[in-house]
Amino acid sequence: MNSAKVNDRSKKIARKLIKRVLSTSIENPDNPESIAFFQADTYRFYFLMSFMWEFFEGNEISQEYAISLVPRKFASRIKRLQVLKQAVQLGFIYEQSSEVDKRRRIYAPTEILLKDFLDYAENTAVVVETNT
Repeated sequence: MNSAKVNDRSKKIARKLIKRVLSTSIENPDNPESIAFFQADTYRFYFLMSFMWEFFEGNEISQEYAISLVPRKFASRIKRLQVLKQAVQLGFIYEQSSEVDKRRRIYAPTEILLKDFLDYAENTAVVVETNT
């Protein structure tokens, strides 16, 4: 199929989506540090989206659960652990001991990441809301 067979309305919607995604991600030098960190590669971005989904669903996110959120084909176990630990060190994800089992670690977004993510979602969602 070539693009000439796609109707003009669909092309316009697709172009707006592409422009909005690019302008709110890779091409946006004003992205906060937290969002830029997670947009650095496919794994991190997929992890961010999955992690925030689980957070908004109210699910408890343990270390094993956090690193299982993204399919193995995107990163080795070591890389998955490194990204999680790096996000904790940078202050984007909060780590605490489980109240039930002190050896178990539970993760949640920090206030910084939560605010940045909600702002990012609002800026990106405009395309979805105006074209549905």
